[in-house]
Amino acid sequence: MPDTAYISIKNVTKDFGVVRAVDNVSIDIGQGEFFSLLGPSGCGKTTLLRMLAGFEFPTEGEIFIDRQPMASVPPNHRPVGMVFQNYAIFPHLNVSQNIGYSLRREKLPKADFDRRVGEMLDLIKLPGYQNRASHELSGGERQRVALARALISNPKVLMLDEPLGALDKQLREQMQLELRELQRSVGVTFVFVTHDQEEALTMSDRIAVMSNGRYLQIDTPTRLYEAPQNREVAQFIGTMNFFDARVQNTAGGNADLNAGPLGVIRTAMNGRSVSSGQPVCAAIRPEKIAITAERPSDRPHVVGTFTNASYLGDRSHVYVHVDGIGKPVVVSAPSMDRDLIARLSGIGSVWLSWPEDAVVLLDTAAPSK
Repeated sequence: MPDTAYISIKNVTKDFGVVRAVDNVSIDIGQGEFFSLLGPSGCGKTTLLRMLAGFEFPTEGEIFIDRQPMASVPPNHRPVGMVFQNYAIFPHLNVSQNIGYSLRREKLPKADFDRRVGEMLDLIKLPGYQNRASHELSGGERQRVALARALISNPKVLMLDEPLGALDKQLREQMQLELRELQRSVGVTFVFVTHDQEEALTMSDRIAVMSNGRYLQIDTPTRLYEAPQNREVAQFIGTMNFFDARVQNTAGGNADLNAGPLGVIRTAMNGRSVSSGQPVCAAIRPEKIAITAERPSDRPHVVGTFTNASYLGDRSHVYVHVDGIGKPVVVSAPSMDRDLIARLSGIGSVWLSWPEDAVVLLDTAAPSK
């Protein structure tokens, strides 16, 4: 949570007829923060962004930017820039005219106009592109031009609605790094909407994971991945193995969980309040689980049967059936070659083990805010 909110969303609700798209959401965003709204289609993230930009107005609640109320401020008078998924590059204008579009009302001398456009072209690493036609640009170049056009008017906040969604995987990963570098260099507050978890984890200072018009958790990428607060967040951020469990006892900030086929698992409560007999969920990331042919002697373990594997190049996903657990347990191992996978499949029984601190204690339900 930032010490001072630069953007403050207070108890905001948005209804479209009988459909509630955003449900009593309150979020504070700090100045210069890269903040992402992450969630599946229909979760309310784009509606929330559009209310920040002024394209929609809240049914209830208030929005403040730099401590100023936005209730009566139209989009063209808000201190924000906007980058859309389709970039909205004007096809009849060249790069210079596209980037400098918002400067027309300032009636700048041509030398000043060219200087500011040139500064933007240097910023987005496209020097010398000012006379290029729109149709001569690649997808990544069009995205850079859209960014420059939004930044040239020096907005206090830049809002980005899934701007990388139309790019191929390699270019998207490159642009993630460039976008984060750009945000750090200009120091503008970014509010970024995406359904791509890796995209949000790569670029964000903090992320709000949204579902059904509310947020489930707001946290840093590391905390969301390593310490999700509930099962829905854990399912959306990466891959996770879930095991039904019941609290056996608690002591010293730890809980002993009876996890059925896995036996008794000890895990840190991390500030949660649980009591003996309470049903909970124990969760373990696939990369925290080791798979061996021999029974481990120094850490928690369970025996299972190799069922299948997916070779993904830099890593492999191995699927192991454990009696009493409905879904196969997923194990992720870096660069596990096909020969090793073949040997594991021929063994029959394999052993899965994990360090005690790999187990995450989750609520069975997923409260939203």
